[in-house]
Amino acid sequence: KRIKTTLKYFIFVLNTRVLNLMFMLCVAEFALPDTLNSWFLVAQLHVWMCLVRMRQEGREGKYMCRYIVHSMWEDVEQRSKIMGIDAIHRKEALKAMTETFYAAIFGYDEGIMSDDCVLAAALWRNLFSRQCEDPKQLELMVEYVRKQMQFIDALDGDDLLLTGEVKWRPLVEENAQSILKVVRPTYNDAGL
Repeated sequence: KRIKTTLKYFIFVLNTRVLNLMFMLCVAEFALPDTLNSWFLVAQLHVWMCLVRMRQEGREGKYMCRYIVHSMWEDVEQRSKIMGIDAIHRKEALKAMTETFYAAIFGYDEGIMSDDCVLAAALWRNLFSRQCEDPKQLELMVEYVRKQMQFIDALDGDDLLLTGEVKWRPLVEENAQSILKVVRPTYNDAGL
């Protein structure tokens, strides 16, 4: 029951605040095109990071993983409708995005378990669609992913399942030591 009450909030925090902000940062910082596909590439990276963390939470975490992925696809569908993409092109785009998503998950998993070169290659293929010529941009994204994973791995699993809130680190960290200081969530009188 606890997990079902946090799902909508979890997805809200993931989709609205983080993805829109990170998408705009990536458009500005990395010259990604301002398109649905670019938004999806940023979204799938953040969804993957959440999936990696939630897989550590047993049965409840697995349920949360399925719901996160389902909600991501609903969000993609809604955004494509808002953008006026007709049903035939939307179906084709969703099919391509599905293939991209599962390939990216595999590549990111391999990258996070390997060294920075493997992770950089996965980011170059998936986030940058093989269009990044600046190694500094790849280095920045590798650092970003590593610090995000370190940070969310340190979050308490019960708190994460209860609140559904992932605090994300900024793209560029002013004080890298602050990664080690995990902020504990606060609860109101109702225990939320």
